[in-house]
Amino acid sequence: MKKLPLGPLMIDIAGLELSDLDRERLTHPLVGGVILFARNYRDREQLTALCAAIHALRSPVLPITIDHEGGRVQRCKEGFTHLPAMRTLGVLWDKDKAAALAEARAVGRTLAAELLQCGVDFSFTPVLDLDWGPSGVIGDRAFHKDPQAVAELAGALIEGLRAEGMGACGKHFPGHGWVAADSHVAIPVDERSLAEIATDMIPYAKLKLDAVMPAHVIYPQVDSRPAGFSPVWLQKLREEFAFDGVIFSDDLSMEGASVAGDIVDRANAAWSAGCDMLLVCNAPDAVGNLLARWSPAPDPVRAARVERLTAAPAS
Repeated sequence: MKKLPLGPLMIDIAGLELSDLDRERLTHPLVGGVILFARNYRDREQLTALCAAIHALRSPVLPITIDHEGGRVQRCKEGFTHLPAMRTLGVLWDKDKAAALAEARAVGRTLAAELLQCGVDFSFTPVLDLDWGPSGVIGDRAFHKDPQAVAELAGALIEGLRAEGMGACGKHFPGHGWVAADSHVAIPVDERSLAEIATDMIPYAKLKLDAVMPAHVIYPQVDSRPAGFSPVWLQKLREEFAFDGVIFSDDLSMEGASVAGDIVDRANAAWSAGCDMLLVCNAPDAVGNLLARWSPAPDPVRAARVERLTAAPAS
């Protein structure tokens, strides 16, 4: 096992087991984590073996993450409990608040327990975006339009995650639910004022989160840069919300990140803005480019934040 501090890049792998190229890249000093996708999952036995192989590469171990929210965003299906879309919990909230909170806690416990049993350390959940209506990419991934309902339902889900030993990542700060454009394939622009956007940020003010992922959305009334490339937004998160957890960039290969330039420019923009860990997904050539060309100054404070993800979650 190679002793190596965690770097600032979180990358993916190609298949069901590690290739020689995967091993080479995952032991590069710039790499500090792995994100898994549906292509990396066949069954629980295979996933457990894959996670063990990844964890055996380095010390401290590389955190293994996944987008496993429930509904249409659930990477591991066969052999895992089918988790409901979060809007289902919001609909139940309108009928029976106590039942909705109990179900949210149960979902959190199941989600965390099944992943942790296989060696996955962390899921990028919960979605804290408000269900304003126009956003198809968010849609039923959001709990509710009411920020208080979102805060309470997400808080209950987080209680479930933490009961099993997993942290929580709120996304997509300050809010992706208002805009119709999908930042995977477009550059969304939210023209609202800061006062109007404040409603979307209420859950971030109320919840204790281990990590936050900012949106690839531009809010021109506040800053001309997408939130994940904006020191204005990330400083607001750190100072006004007293957030001391990990800030993950959203995937730098997404179209919403293209305003910053090529992949090295995007990494520089996210790092300079204050992101602790930068995701590069489904773009192996871009990963190779970054590993060859990007050279950020080491930052032990940011590395320590990331290491905490695989330790006891915040309470």
